[in-house]
Amino acid sequence: MEEDYEVPPLPDNPTMAQLKYHKEKKTRKAKAKSVLFSGVSQTIFTRIMTLKIAKAIWDYLKEEYAGDERIRGMQVLNLMREFELQKIKESGTIKEYSDRLLSIANKVRLLGTQFADSKIVEKILVTEPKRYEALINTLENTKDLSKITLAAMLHALQAQEQRRLMRQDHVVEGALPAKHHVVRSTASNQSKDKGKRKNFPPCEHCGKLGHPPFRCWKRPDAKCNKCNQLGHEAVICKGKSQQNEVNA
Repeated sequence: MEEDYEVPPLPDNPTMAQLKYHKEKKTRKAKAKSVLFSGVSQTIFTRIMTLKIAKAIWDYLKEEYAGDERIRGMQVLNLMREFELQKIKESGTIKEYSDRLLSIANKVRLLGTQFADSKIVEKILVTEPKRYEALINTLENTKDLSKITLAAMLHALQAQEQRRLMRQDHVVEGALPAKHHVVRSTASNQSKDKGKRKNFPPCEHCGKLGHPPFRCWKRPDAKCNKCNQLGHEAVICKGKSQQNEVNA
């Protein structure tokens, strides 16, 4: 692709070596052109389909998308800035986060700049949320983090994430039947209490239905444990209400 050449015609009565060389040269040019056509999107293909030789196609793509050294340098700087700004979302997964980081790293590499996997490992260690802090501490105590591979780091984090999600699912599944049981029990008790309240006459202390006089909050012998006064209980203490207003 870097240089163009003409395939000379075969001489009369060519040898087997000449036939082989001629076929190899023609096949190489056709293959290069085919690879370029198949490696681009449909939109780009319509721009290069009229070009006849592989070098012309390659030169067009380099000028259009790679640019000169200065442009590539700016692209690398922008990608590195984007890499540094990346953070894992609170509801995101390790795979989503690592895929974003790897995508940026691969773009930098395609522009001809070295980008070591160790930078991605360091980025993940620095930006991981607190839910992975225990695992990171374990890795620090058992492994040399300066030598740990990206694959090993991602495997450990994804395993921890999977265990955490499984525990959450188990807790939710166990909580649902208990919640339904509590709701049913509460509704049943409320129904029973409602039925009992109808059996009590008006209270002699407050005049309300639904409770016997000896349970009334306003009975004369009731003593408030908030203000230490007789005649009411703490649940209806005015001093308590006033204190709440002051605090608010």
